[in-house]
Amino acid sequence: MLDQEMSAQLQQYMGLLRRPITLTATLGSDESSAELKGLLEQIAAMSDKITLKTDGQDKRVPSFAITRADGEQHLSFAAIPLGHEFTSLVLALLWSGGHPPKVEASVIEQIQGLDADFDFEVYMSLSCHNCPDVVQALTLMSVFNPRIKTTIIDGGLNQAEVEAREVMAVPQVWQAGAIFHSGKTDVEELLQMMDKGAAAREAAKLSEKAPFDVLVVGGGPAGGAAAIYAARKGIRVGVLAERFGGQVNDTQSIENYISIPETTGPKFAADLLTHTNAYGVDIMNLQKAARIIPAEQAGGLITVETESGAVLKSRSVILSTGARWRNVNVPGEQEYKNKGVAYCPHCDGPLFKGKKVAVIGGGNSGVEAAIDLAGVVEHVDVVEFMPALKADAVLVKKLHSLPNVQVHTNCATTEIHGTDGKVSALSKKHRETGEVEQLDLAGVFVQIGLVPNTEFLKDTVNLSKFGEIEIDAKCATNLPGVFAAGDCTTVPYKQIVIAAGEGAKAALSAFDYLIRSSAPQH
Repeated sequence: MLDQEMSAQLQQYMGLLRRPITLTATLGSDESSAELKGLLEQIAAMSDKITLKTDGQDKRVPSFAITRADGEQHLSFAAIPLGHEFTSLVLALLWSGGHPPKVEASVIEQIQGLDADFDFEVYMSLSCHNCPDVVQALTLMSVFNPRIKTTIIDGGLNQAEVEAREVMAVPQVWQAGAIFHSGKTDVEELLQMMDKGAAAREAAKLSEKAPFDVLVVGGGPAGGAAAIYAARKGIRVGVLAERFGGQVNDTQSIENYISIPETTGPKFAADLLTHTNAYGVDIMNLQKAARIIPAEQAGGLITVETESGAVLKSRSVILSTGARWRNVNVPGEQEYKNKGVAYCPHCDGPLFKGKKVAVIGGGNSGVEAAIDLAGVVEHVDVVEFMPALKADAVLVKKLHSLPNVQVHTNCATTEIHGTDGKVSALSKKHRETGEVEQLDLAGVFVQIGLVPNTEFLKDTVNLSKFGEIEIDAKCATNLPGVFAAGDCTTVPYKQIVIAAGEGAKAALSAFDYLIRSSAPQH
């Protein structure tokens, strides 16, 4: 099952187990059961602290449970956790075996303090790069709180169940038979959803913080760079982030960041966090800005309010809230979101194996998505509004070489149709001839660019007609002491390397503003 390198790696980790664990497998006579049995036998042979049983009676076949000797753990996998989930398997074994997780002690305390019963079912795919964070978060909870049960389910291995529940986007978390959460998340965000008083407690704590010299709103490449450059000046810097790393967390591959030939989005985000923490920046994660109040006088304190009710003050503010996937805004899109309408081909593509799908958008993102999907699904229709595809020539050439892809240019998507609560067709209109055609399919992947996260700024900061923050050459907005950087601004070309550079420039501009302003009395 495991190649030599993975086997050696796992062997090393299994030497860290501190207490015995039992793997109880439920197996059938099918090929997947044989594959899972082989994997578990290989794992069990690596440590005398691991016992393998094959007499499981779980309703899902194949599957296996991981239990401690005390029986106070409820974690199971209806999956063969390799691919992107190999790390999840390793961590599940380590944590179950007593090896401490690399999370804050306060997080473990909050998990252990949850006073309610939860029965989570997590649907994932082995090719989904967003799924491991969710899988690992709920695995951690099931290990440290006996009232939390977690079952990890591979949608590709349990297609009948996925279709019955109409799971058409992963990761998707069910609790007690109902959808609890869809999309990428982490342990802190899940805890906020499970612990109803957590948000208010955190807001009160944040409101007690002393004023910052620079408060960065947004934690993507622009925000991270801004925080680092500001902190290097020896001043008090904070980062208020809805999700540190921003949209980079959802990026599969990065190959154009200068000096780094290739990396992944999650690794880039993790490295950015490490680098920012190294400068002692106060990172306030899982916080969404709701309002900015300009200073009452020149050089005074600017106020930032969060949706949770926290109130923060700072001598200067850098807005780096980034952007999100743009909706196509046609009938059916919202109705069938996560019911066939999807935005991540890497995550959700395997759920459409052997089916027909469409990709809306002919830029780099759309064409890359179509190429990716073509290897999994039966057929891909690419629908592009403009007369020609806008993607790089090398990508277009690759796309046209694929036998199961058809390109429709100069076509406007007019409606996404559904039957029995899920996508069944897409209507498109040729812009020149007016001809309307309906494509029968099971999924629609929207890849038409980004929209800035600036709605909370409409009444305070000058925005362009596209909702982008208007800035000058030094990243200054129309408000004194307020700067902006990255994809949320009018700067052309939305690229990671450009966002990072703009963040650095905004920080230097903010520092220049501070040294020319009198420190407020507070």
